[in-house]
Amino acid sequence: MTGAEQLAVLVTGFGAGILTSTVGVASLLSFPVLVAVGLPPVVANASNTIGMTPAGLSGSFGYRRELREHPRVTAVVLLTCALGSVAGALTLLALPPGVFETVVPWLILFTSVLVGIQPWISRRLKARRGADVPDRVHLSPMTTVWATLTGVYGGYFGAGSGVMMMAVLGFGTDLELRIVNALKTLAVMAANVVATVIFLFLAELNWVAIALLASGSVVGGYVGAHIGRRLPAPVLRTLVVIVGVTASILMMR
Repeated sequence: MTGAEQLAVLVTGFGAGILTSTVGVASLLSFPVLVAVGLPPVVANASNTIGMTPAGLSGSFGYRRELREHPRVTAVVLLTCALGSVAGALTLLALPPGVFETVVPWLILFTSVLVGIQPWISRRLKARRGADVPDRVHLSPMTTVWATLTGVYGGYFGAGSGVMMMAVLGFGTDLELRIVNALKTLAVMAANVVATVIFLFLAELNWVAIALLASGSVVGGYVGAHIGRRLPAPVLRTLVVIVGVTASILMMR
């Protein structure tokens, strides 16, 4: 990489780190940049996962207050996404590049729309259950399964996995959006950490790209947590939908 390309990757890491802790589509920014500077897709994907792991770590640290409010849910999200990521990372290494190229944009589009309409659907479901029914503050078995599958996707490719996790937790629980956003950041971190361990031993990597992404993303992830905490829920939800839909459309081209 040239000096200009290295600077672009560093800045991309910072921007993607902010996205990790806010709207959850970081890899849709960082992965294309790595491919654009000359990395093969599978090398770029694995290097991107490792380079973006510090963003999830710093972002989760930034959201530590929110994560402490529901320790049981936090533990379940951490465990399910970590286990799912093992399957996803091994799938990436076993399958030919581009297997999910057709499916992924539609999946991201679908989950983005779900995030947008989730409050309306949740209100209707709660009205059916009755006003006296307590809020759901734990993960049901079905929600746990979907959280695990999101972890699988996070280990395989990761782009849009944060949006998917927000949709899963939004429909499966009645937690505040700021809590859901914190759990989403933790989920991305868990998937990336496990995939990183696997990729370190089994994948071809570009260490220059990793170092540059990691340097930018660790700062961006922490900054993003402070931004995400202060964004009003309707604004955050709108941003997630806009970015998710835009990203899916760009990936279809």
